Amino acid sequence: MTQQLPQVPSTEPELTGVRNFRDVGGLPTTDGRRVRPGRLFRSGHLAHATAADAAFLSTLGLHTVFDFRNAADQRLEGPDIDLPGVRNVNLPLSDPADGAEFWKMVRDGNLDELKSILADGKGAGRMIASYRMIIKERTAEHSRVLHALAEDSVPALMHCAAGKDRAGLSIAVSLLAVGVERDAIEADYLKSNDPHRRYKVRRSGNGPDAMSPEVMELLSPLFDARAEYLAAAFDAIEENWGTTERYLTEGLRLSPQTRERLRDRLLEQG
Repeated sequence: MTQQLPQVPSTEPELTGVRNFRDVGGLPTTDGRRVRPGRLFRSGHLAHATAADAAFLSTLGLHTVFDFRNAADQRLEGPDIDLPGVRNVNLPLSDPADGAEFWKMVRDGNLDELKSILADGKGAGRMIASYRMIIKERTAEHSRVLHALAEDSVPALMHCAAGKDRAGLSIAVSLLAVGVERDAIEADYLKSNDPHRRYKVRRSGNGPDAMSPEVMELLSPLFDARAEYLAAAFDAIEENWGTTERYLTEGLRLSPQTRERLRDRLLEQG
């Protein structure tokens, strides 16, 4: 059962042009410590941030923004805004061409076309496969992020398009590396379902069928944060490395010294 997370002091503004923003501070570790507020943030993309959003983000003291979008995402939404003094690192977690036709169908396809690619569990199956693939095949990218956090890249903000899948997995991996409890990681991940956080689905056409209840039901597996998706990622860790510890040390090449620096950077002092 997913635990209730404690209420911790944090500032979570109503950003106008940035969805799904939050500070992961306060999450508990297995040894009784907590993630330090103001060190690790997550959100959707920053391409549509307003001047007020940018002003708020500039108060966070960010060192690095990690953008996990690919070139296709950036063509669709635009580049991130520039925040003065903040390093922007674009580290795609999916190939720019991967699924281009699929996502065109999501945006433009009619009901029958959507049924052909999403009905009967195919949408959820695609998401599960994607989560498993990112864990198995993107170890170099996740290793790079964690080594950067251990060195100098905090406070950091991680985002993708919706701030749910690629950023959600990168946050989950970062939290695993400092010993955050899995139930707490899941509870934070599922916050992306809150109505004010959800990605705004775009569909071409203005007709009544473009966003009909039946269409939205077919699309929901793609835009939901589901516990089964995150569980598939954790299963992929165990299937490929046996344990989380082996995943961190062998898959992500994290030495004990790097792990300790991560904990010093991200956790409250015990």
